[in-house]
Amino acid sequence: MTLLPFVIIALIAGGVVGVFVGIVIRRKFDARRVTSAEAKAQKIMEEAKAREREFLLKAKEKGVAIIEEAKREEASRRGELTEAQKRIEKRETLFDQKLLELQDKQSKLLERAKEVELTKQEIEKVKEERIRRLEEVAGLDRGRAKEELLQAIEETEKEAIVNRIRKLEQESFEQFDSHAQRILATAVQRLASSHSVETTTTTIALPNDEMKGRIIGKEGRNIKSIEQLTGTEIIIDDTPNAITVSGFSPIRRQIAKRALDKLIADGRIHPARVEEAVEEAKKELSLDIKKAGEEALYQLGVTGIDPKLTQILGRLKYRTSYGQNVLLHSMEVANLSALIAEELGANVAICKKGGLFHDIGKAVDHDVQGSHPEIGYNIMKKFGFPEEVCYQSIGHHEDKPRTLEAIIVKAADAISGSRPGARKDSLEQYVKRLEELEAVATSMPGVEKAYAIQAGRELRVFVSPKAVDDLSAYKLAKDIAQRIESEMHYPGEIRVTLIRETRVIEYAR
Repeated sequence: MTLLPFVIIALIAGGVVGVFVGIVIRRKFDARRVTSAEAKAQKIMEEAKAREREFLLKAKEKGVAIIEEAKREEASRRGELTEAQKRIEKRETLFDQKLLELQDKQSKLLERAKEVELTKQEIEKVKEERIRRLEEVAGLDRGRAKEELLQAIEETEKEAIVNRIRKLEQESFEQFDSHAQRILATAVQRLASSHSVETTTTTIALPNDEMKGRIIGKEGRNIKSIEQLTGTEIIIDDTPNAITVSGFSPIRRQIAKRALDKLIADGRIHPARVEEAVEEAKKELSLDIKKAGEEALYQLGVTGIDPKLTQILGRLKYRTSYGQNVLLHSMEVANLSALIAEELGANVAICKKGGLFHDIGKAVDHDVQGSHPEIGYNIMKKFGFPEEVCYQSIGHHEDKPRTLEAIIVKAADAISGSRPGARKDSLEQYVKRLEELEAVATSMPGVEKAYAIQAGRELRVFVSPKAVDDLSAYKLAKDIAQRIESEMHYPGEIRVTLIRETRVIEYAR
């Protein structure tokens, strides 16, 4: 028990001594490592300095080479600049010489121009002096002398002038007529559309005459309800199995017809059912009108049209002019206008749109005050059409349209309206037009008789040979044609043939 503390102390002392000895040894070892590291670092520093000196030497040599190369390039460029400067100076010298020469020529030309002007003035003075002397000698001024000369020539050479006019007119007429016929024939052949008469039907077939009483209703309440809701007049007469719808608006007539067809098919006819049938007919007709307008635009390839204008266009399906369906007529005019415009080099888009909408005013002319050309112009303006398209509505009714496109649309409108079977006239209208044609001709001085022939397509006028000479006959024929154009409305064209004939009869006895 007494030795244990001494052993522990001895062990601790040994450990301390061992630690101390280890520290001493470690310090010596570290000192040696530091010394070795310093030596290596010193060696590395020396090697780096040697490499640095070598690198600087090479860089200096390369820099000197670059400087030498730059000096050579600078010398070369200076030489080039010097040569260029010499060339520029030489050109400037030549330019100055040319400029001086041009200035000298200009001054000479100005002097010559002044001399020419003075010479012209002197010549004019001489001419005026000669004319003045001639007027003094003749006792006439220039205007009077010219007039007398023309009168003398006209009196002595009247026959030659008439023959010359006739020859020129014949040559020009044959040339232009041939060209126009070729263009129109090509357009008409390419557009082989139907041109049969199509009218909006207003006669309604009945299964039996008993249905007339049911349509009238007790005390006429059914027929009154129909007339009040549709704004039309129902005509019930002795015609077997049929009644007639009469009204100012074709749209209203169509609504009444559809409503009556529904009522007849249903068999229940009373005021409440009449109201339902009219509402259904209005909805169906609205959809049909919209579809007709969209179909027309699709067939012609016209895009960008407002839906409201499409609806107005579709209304033309139930509008007729001289028995011709106006929507089909407008589509035909659009196609013909486009074909003719291609031949003449006009604007095809303007002609096609103008032809399609040229009669758009007829869709609402029953409801809007004014003529259909003005209404159509305002409608197209409202929907943002350009002026050249809007003008087609007015231009196709003018004697001399302002634009080529308007002339084309006017011609296409005449072609579509004058096709055989396209339009129809009542007997009263036909006779009235013939009488008006003859009255226009007979009202002119010197006309003895006038006959409208070929269904009003030609007017033959007989004049008094004593009152009208050959030269005046040309002017009279043109005056009659112009009066017909300004005073009458007709499809196509009317040919005016003026006949002047002198017959001398003598008897030998």
